[in-house]
Amino acid sequence: MVILVILVNTLISLMLLYVSWQVWQLKQQLAYITDRLTAYESCTHAALNKAPKNIYLGQESIYNLRHKNQALQMQIQRVRQIISLLLLGQQIWQRYFRRLELTPAKRSVGK
Repeated sequence: MVILVILVNTLISLMLLYVSWQVWQLKQQLAYITDRLTAYESCTHAALNKAPKNIYLGQESIYNLRHKNQALQMQIQRVRQIISLLLLGQQIWQRYFRRLELTPAKRSVGK
């Protein structure tokens, strides 16, 4: 009877030793996962911590570029108007001198 109790206690002890070993391995895996998640959180915090400032700087840069673009568009419009006026002047000039060339020259009659 004592041998049976010793065997049962030994089997229970071996099973509990196996369970404790499995729990210890699970603890190690959970510790590894916790460390990795903490590292990921630290990296994402470092990246996202600067995000609002970077977004604000990007918006400010876009605003400045749009403002400069508007000024350049105005300059382009003025240059186009000047070129249009020059081309119009050239056409008028050419028409005027072509008419002068096409009209017969008056000949003076000698007396």
